[in-house]
Amino acid sequence: MSLKYVVSTRLPTPFATFDIHGFDDSETGKEHVALTLGDVSSGGAILCRVHSECLTGDVLFSQRCDCGSQLNVALKLIAEEGRGILLYLRQEGRGIGLINKLRAYELQDQGADTVEANEQLGFGADMRNYLIGAQMLGHFGIKSVRLMTNNPRKVDALRRDGIIIVERVKLQSDLTPCNAHYLQTKAIKLGHMLSHLKLK
Repeated sequence: MSLKYVVSTRLPTPFATFDIHGFDDSETGKEHVALTLGDVSSGGAILCRVHSECLTGDVLFSQRCDCGSQLNVALKLIAEEGRGILLYLRQEGRGIGLINKLRAYELQDQGADTVEANEQLGFGADMRNYLIGAQMLGHFGIKSVRLMTNNPRKVDALRRDGIIIVERVKLQSDLTPCNAHYLQTKAIKLGHMLSHLKLK
């Protein structure tokens, strides 16, 4: 296994004071973190979000996607419950990297949807790998989760990697003029379960 636990410390946030744990993946050279709240290693299935990095949405408040909104909602729900874990995986742009994501944005500006843009750049629609997430959960002794996601592929991937998912907790984000087409595409082409959308 290429994943190595490195360090833990406190992380005060507007939602709660989490413990943040750093991991290093020697195979890819990427660093990942987990935020935990309360006793995560016992007490049954834990509320969990596996979140892939989105610099534009998580940090720069982009309205082109729903990533930042999902991150905030997930942290809020964990804080309200008083127990949970959020894995932050460095898989920018559904696994194609930041610069390629910006290239995909340029293609979207020219009329491609989010899936077509990735494919025009020579990538699959979704290049993410969730094995690292399963290994991080294993570090904490977590075997079963209540997974906060709209993505059925994430559910299937984590199950294949040995995680028991006892419940899918939906994460609904606000529909805006800037992200409507993006969310429609995720629902239609990637199967995301977005019940608040009126699919065309």
